[in-house]
Amino acid sequence: MKERLTRLKAIRSLIKTTRIESQEALLDLLQKEGFLVTQATLSRDLKFLKVGKVSGGSGAYVYSLPGEEEQQEKEKVSIQDFLRGYISIEWSGSIVVIKTYSGHSDSVALAVDNLGLDDVLGTISGRDNTVFVALREGMNGEDFIKRMKRTIPELEV
Repeated sequence: MKERLTRLKAIRSLIKTTRIESQEALLDLLQKEGFLVTQATLSRDLKFLKVGKVSGGSGAYVYSLPGEEEQQEKEKVSIQDFLRGYISIEWSGSIVVIKTYSGHSDSVALAVDNLGLDDVLGTISGRDNTVFVALREGMNGEDFIKRMKRTIPELEV
C-alpha cells in the first residue's frame, strides 16, 4: 500500500510540474521515476485523484488536478464540520474512537474522510454519536492525533 501512496504523490507532482497530454506520456514519466504500473492501474489512480483534462492551448488537452482553491474550501468545510461535531478522541492500537454530539457522527466521519489523511484506512459512523477510524498498519492513535493537530491546530484532545 505504501507504494500506491508514493505513486499517487509522484503523479500529483508530475501533473503539477509537467505538461502531460496522454496516459502513455504519464506512464513513461512514471517509469523514469521507477514506478512499474499498468495502464489500468494508472486509470484508477487518475480517477481517485479526480484528475481531469483542460485545454492546454494549440488544440491539445493536458492533465490537471482539481483546483487548489476548491480543495482548500473543501478542507475548511471539513474542519468546521469536525470541530462542530466532535467531543473527544480516544484510541486503542490502530482503532480510534471519536465521540460526537448527538446526530453529528455522519458529518464527523465524512470530515475525516474528506481531509484525505494518508494514515486513515476508513471510517465507520455509528448510529448517532460515535465514529470509528481504522488506521493503516504501523499507525496508532497518537500518530492520528499528531496528524489531526497539524491539520486542525485548534483541535483540543
